[in-house]
Amino acid sequence: MEQAKLGLIVTLALGMFILIGALIAFIINKKDKVVDFSLGLAFGVIAMLIVTDLLPEIFEHIELKNSYLFIIFTIAGYFILKILDKFIPDHEDEHMNKKELNNNLIHIGVITSLTLALHNIIEGMAVYSTIITSTNLGVAVTLGVGFHNIPLGMVIAGAFYQSNENIYKTILNIILVSLSTFVGGLIMFFLNVSTISFVVLGILLSLTLGMLLFILFDELFPRIRESHHKRVTYTGMIIGIIILLIALFV
Repeated sequence: MEQAKLGLIVTLALGMFILIGALIAFIINKKDKVVDFSLGLAFGVIAMLIVTDLLPEIFEHIELKNSYLFIIFTIAGYFILKILDKFIPDHEDEHMNKKELNNNLIHIGVITSLTLALHNIIEGMAVYSTIITSTNLGVAVTLGVGFHNIPLGMVIAGAFYQSNENIYKTILNIILVSLSTFVGGLIMFFLNVSTISFVVLGILLSLTLGMLLFILFDELFPRIRESHHKRVTYTGMIIGIIILLIALFV
């Protein structure tokens, strides 16, 4: 039961990283440097936790004879996020007039919030199951995904505010999206995930691995490659790696 409570706390905390990103978007002028640093930090943390924690944990739960499950569900985890990502618009048409642009921004706000909520529910379920398996691994996954959510929160805040120009509606939307990870944790809590077998836990960890690989190579790497502040980004990456190494030794 203690692990279950910790899982709920962690999934709630995970959503707070989105709120941190939104707060940064509203109060800090040099947002681009913060974004670049957060991207590097997330990349370093996620890359290290995959190698040092997640893969060993998966192979501990999935025996060699069931290795096909690892392959199938890692691929499934990757494509779950890839499919969801297709429904999140990330640009505007420069030829739109003001009315069309405003309507498009509203559309982006609605579609993005719904898709991200679903994305975060699945993410919350994965993180909760990881916490149940291993507290240290769960915290590491939370840090990696959380740092990735900071620039995401900044982007969401900007898109929502542009679509409605209402700070209170924007904050409400962001809070609802950030709480969706907690909903994922609640689903796993009521399913009583702590009683499931090692093989099922290995499958859930494989799904988590697939999702992290998507975040790493489809979201973080392209943006890091196009970063305008490479030194800031690489500094974040090194710090992320150091954080995981310290956590590993502790």
